[in-house]
Amino acid sequence: MTPSPAAIAAAFTGACFDELDAPKPGNVHRFAAGHRMTADDFVRSAEAAAEPLARRGTRVGMRILSAVEATYAAVGANTNLGIILLAAPLAAAAERSGTDLPTSLARVLAELDVEDANLAFRAIVRAAPGGLGHAERHDVFAPATVTLRQAMTEAADRDRIARQYASDFNDVFTRGEPMLEAALARALRPHWAVLAVYLGFLSAFPDSHILRKHGAAVADGTRRMAEGFRARLDASAQPDELLADLLAWDSALKRDGVNPGTSADLTVATLFAHRLNEHLAATKQ
Repeated sequence: MTPSPAAIAAAFTGACFDELDAPKPGNVHRFAAGHRMTADDFVRSAEAAAEPLARRGTRVGMRILSAVEATYAAVGANTNLGIILLAAPLAAAAERSGTDLPTSLARVLAELDVEDANLAFRAIVRAAPGGLGHAERHDVFAPATVTLRQAMTEAADRDRIARQYASDFNDVFTRGEPMLEAALARALRPHWAVLAVYLGFLSAFPDSHILRKHGAAVADGTRRMAEGFRARLDASAQPDELLADLLAWDSALKRDGVNPGTSADLTVATLFAHRLNEHLAATKQ
């Protein structure tokens, strides 16, 4: 039995709210606003995007466009484009019966077509993410000539979200979920487990959003700082002792306009996939 649209929507909003509970340096969370956005903006964005993302039988491109439009109607800003781009294929995959989520997701991605690309391009232009410019091939400002997966594959070497479309969400399933499960197995409270995932992504590779806006030196410096905090979190029996240092780094990043948005988006996708997997496992029992 596959999850209902209501269950998929609830898994999505739950993932977004869990991510907001973690003190993610440089990104918006319940401990501190930043980048002219607040945690409440993201709460309203998640609630607005959930229903269009979970709409049964809807093509992936339309889920993306409808969710972006719903977000704009709710908050008037691009708060969650990366999250939507990652969540739409996962939501579509959860509707499929008889297979596990990674297998279903791979099939969804393989079936994406040119119309999905056109709809997603419209959503990206509508959201106008920071650093968006024109590309020589498969420019989002022009009609699509390839499938959405092919367009994402073209951008995979410079954008980690695009890379998920090319790799069947490899970072989510083989990096994110194992990190989350390991943190939960340590009996870390949920917001510290979420932070472990975020720092895991941020320390593993330069954040695409930082690369676009600030360049390689800032992105790698942020990555190296994340490595240190990840090691401290892994070694700590009392993660609350790290909070002051985390919030100090958070303040410094936000002062400089540095937002590890891609790492945050991958964290939400991991939490969403984990919730979907839990639901699918429960229905098989």
